[in-house]
Amino acid sequence: MTAAFGYAEITDRLLADVLRPPRWMKPALAVTLLGSIVLFVAMAYTMTTGIGVWGNNIPIAWAFGITNFVWWIGIGHAGTFISAFLLLLEQKWRTSINRFAEAMTLFAVIQAAFFPLLHLGRPWFFYWLVPYPSTMTVWPQFRSALPWDVVAIATYFTISLLFWYLGLVPDLATMRDRAPERWRRRVYAVFALGWYGSAPNWHRWRIAYGLLGGVATPLVVSVHSIVSSDFAISLLPGWHSTIFPPYFVAGAIYSGFAMVLTLMVPARRLYRLERIITTRHLDAMAKLLLVTGLIVTFSYVVEIWSAWYSADVFEMATYLSVRPFGPYAWLFWIVIACNCGAPQLLWSARVRRSPTLLFALSIFIQIGMWAERFVLIVTSQHRDFLPSSWGLYVPSVVDYALLFGTIAFFLFLFLLFLRFVPFIPIAELKELGREEATHD
Repeated sequence: MTAAFGYAEITDRLLADVLRPPRWMKPALAVTLLGSIVLFVAMAYTMTTGIGVWGNNIPIAWAFGITNFVWWIGIGHAGTFISAFLLLLEQKWRTSINRFAEAMTLFAVIQAAFFPLLHLGRPWFFYWLVPYPSTMTVWPQFRSALPWDVVAIATYFTISLLFWYLGLVPDLATMRDRAPERWRRRVYAVFALGWYGSAPNWHRWRIAYGLLGGVATPLVVSVHSIVSSDFAISLLPGWHSTIFPPYFVAGAIYSGFAMVLTLMVPARRLYRLERIITTRHLDAMAKLLLVTGLIVTFSYVVEIWSAWYSADVFEMATYLSVRPFGPYAWLFWIVIACNCGAPQLLWSARVRRSPTLLFALSIFIQIGMWAERFVLIVTSQHRDFLPSSWGLYVPSVVDYALLFGTIAFFLFLFLLFLRFVPFIPIAELKELGREEATHD
């Protein structure tokens, strides 16, 4: 890759579209902003009226809200995995795509944070979940899943933000030096923290970046394990399972990789980055997608086997009857088709190297992973222990507005990221080029 570009040309090429945005940027921002307004209107309506405007009922207390929460927090995992875990493993191919993934993590966690707050019923009292010194000595109930989620989201977002921002500092200095407008140069100068590319700058930067990578890597496992415990501590059939922590982590990385491809493939085409994000990068991402897809498929098999081996009539009914043949069976089979069947195409090198096929496959996996969370959450509730308590969940208009509104807001934030921030790590790309030249 570096043979095709000189260092100055790399900088000019990657900053061109940030300093002079393409024509499609304004219409795309307008459309996603409109969807974001729908989201905030739906949130305001929920807060002023109550969550009775959702489709939740007895016995289904958790539905779209928690489904969306688990889906979004899972999507955010690939960013930390690609940036931190692959950094520690010294995988050089991460350089061209890690900033896409890091930004995706931050924006996905923001969407996820909305739903536990709305589920409180009175979200303006969210600070009751924070263990601050209370004058009334009212402390959070640490045996409840809600404080766990608050700690998990806050920790994950903070570390991910620091890791993303620290990686940006050298490139923000480049933007400071090349921005045409004076006001923009001043803004970038503030965020560049006085970076001038000296040897002490680089020495301290590498130490701090490596330390944050080491701190961020365990979060890939811990955060979604905490989220899975929201379900595993209950007594409902289909939820109280010891397989949930590794199962949730694998599913999170799986959906996160799919989202990276969903965002990266169009950006690669629109910004003409074929010589920077090469087919080798696409192939590596597709292989990771295949591996995590096989782990998720194995988890499904183990779930069904564990239900049968337990000899618990309620557990067996949930896995062997209600989910595959009940009222939501069509969603169950969508999950199997999208998450287990479709990724098998990735055994073909032709599919792994085709941007169009990878983009289509990533969309199918996103649909399948959202449906998986819905099936997991709703089908364990809608058939209670007593037949007299059985019920069905039908989402309301507000439920749909919140789901598609968060997707629009996520895309709006991502477009702002593409508009104002170097979305390819220029400094790391140049450093990689120098290493390749030295080895050659």
